[in-house]
Amino acid sequence: MLLRLPTSLSEAQACLAEGAVPIGGATLVWATWQRDGFPELAMSLRDVPEANVIGRGTLGAAVVLHRVDERVPDVLRQAASTVGTGAVRRTATVGGNLVGSTLRCLLPAALVLGGRATVLEADGVHETDLAEVVAKRPLLLSIDWREPLACAYRKLPADAGGPPPLVVASALHTGGGNGAAPANGGDGGDIPAPADGGGDGTGRLVRVAVRDGYDVLSGDTARGAGGDPEQALHALRDTALGDLPPTAWEIVRTQVTGLLEGRGQG
Repeated sequence: MLLRLPTSLSEAQACLAEGAVPIGGATLVWATWQRDGFPELAMSLRDVPEANVIGRGTLGAAVVLHRVDERVPDVLRQAASTVGTGAVRRTATVGGNLVGSTLRCLLPAALVLGGRATVLEADGVHETDLAEVVAKRPLLLSIDWREPLACAYRKLPADAGGPPPLVVASALHTGGGNGAAPANGGDGGDIPAPADGGGDGTGRLVRVAVRDGYDVLSGDTARGAGGDPEQALHALRDTALGDLPPTAWEIVRTQVTGLLEGRGQG
């Protein structure tokens, strides 16, 4: 196997055109390649500047998980810090987790931040939503998001080799932002009114995402987001989150109440 290490987007694009297989930290694909055979040509983005950014509102796909620190919202930092072991986090990358992993440990956190993805394809750089990244698995360059007012994260313990542990992430947002799209499909400017015309005039929005097994479900509401947890929770039950098991709903209730009563983490 020949491994290419491009140092620019144009070089990375040329590697894609040659059929190079993208890899992150290779923590997920190595065993598969050992079993099924290695590709002739692979590529890593570890030397491409655009894939290595860490800053307010942006995180590169080539960043290894142990480098995800207080420069990003706490919900995303906690998600990264609970992936695997320390050895795994020193090699596994943001892009590999979001695109290459069936567990997608970072996805709930990225969703509640209203994350958008920048990807590199044969015809150039494009921005897309996280759902398309998960479905089509393009070459991810970075994710961007809107900074929340507050956020929360919890991952339940689980036995090694058992089902994926339950993950609940949530965030409280206000109007404006950096262009990242809201989870309900808005255009990323000011927070749009919900489809049911709800909202309490505060311009705030609560987002929740849950990994239940291998499925990641998300929902958001402006109802009650100004400080009425019960109203917000009632509205969230009308989203894709409505069929969550009681254990998940209890965590959702705790987090949403905490966010709206000022006990969330910024």
